[in-house]
Amino acid sequence: MLRHYTAAEVEAGLDYIRLIDALAESFRRGGEAMPVRQSYDVGTSDKPGHLLTMPAWERGKALGVKLVTVFPANASRGLGAVSSLYTLFDGTTGQPRAMIDGEALTNRRTVAASALASRYLSRPNSKTLLVIGTGRIAACLPAAHRAARPIERVLAWGRNPQRAQAFADTLSRQGFATEAVTDLPAATAAADIVSCATTSVEPIVLGRHLKPGTHLDLVGAFTPKMRESDDEAVCRSRVFVDTYGGALAEAGDLLQPIAAGRWDAARICGDLHELTSGARPGRLEESEITLFKSVGAASEDLAAASLLVGGWVSGTRQTAS
Repeated sequence: MLRHYTAAEVEAGLDYIRLIDALAESFRRGGEAMPVRQSYDVGTSDKPGHLLTMPAWERGKALGVKLVTVFPANASRGLGAVSSLYTLFDGTTGQPRAMIDGEALTNRRTVAASALASRYLSRPNSKTLLVIGTGRIAACLPAAHRAARPIERVLAWGRNPQRAQAFADTLSRQGFATEAVTDLPAATAAADIVSCATTSVEPIVLGRHLKPGTHLDLVGAFTPKMRESDDEAVCRSRVFVDTYGGALAEAGDLLQPIAAGRWDAARICGDLHELTSGARPGRLEESEITLFKSVGAASEDLAAASLLVGGWVSGTRQTAS
């Protein structure tokens, strides 16, 4: 029977430890088919709009597709620019099983992928997390990273100091020891993990501010024209990606230093499949700087949706013992 999952049910049904483990198993197997996402212009001359489709499937088990719309003019209507819906189908019969709030699913699996990478790339004793950005994905990052490392302190930075303070206050109410900061270089130097979730087209994290041993988690930039780090940050780091295909097609943080002749794609040290399968090592030394660049993968949506639907029976959430 087809079931609809609200954003609240997604958040309740996908606790981070189980979700991180599910993503790890999905990347380790590497068995999902995942075509390149398609983008279509569906807007008008005065009001642009785009439709994106992101399918993935594991033969005989499950298949799903995320539909995403991007309508930038929605701000004038008091609406968000991005909307999405995920549909999960049975992999044996093709019958629809679930329709899931796409934004909640995306936010949850995105930050869980960052936490999965952190398991391999950050220092095990990482306690201070700097979150750059004040949006919805940024708000999910502390809980996800705390599921992977013993985070005790969160520093919050945003371009608008008032929004950063409000963001920090919200995290404090959630139980995080959070401080809004205005001195970004000092906060970067103080952090064990720097997690950046913005839509910036100019570098925010500068390599000269990263201390030895830092793990840099770049979540936000997802087109070749966007970037959150400068060339020096990339050149100083051992670089890992979620998938080679996605990163080398969309990650401006990597494509721009490649185009400038400062860096080369051959220097990518591994992706999440290679990390989780043991084919490539993660962090090698206490003092090295590691960088994880994600742009998102449809296989993550499929793994998260399958975990969510499998965890509910007759409307009752099933939790791990």
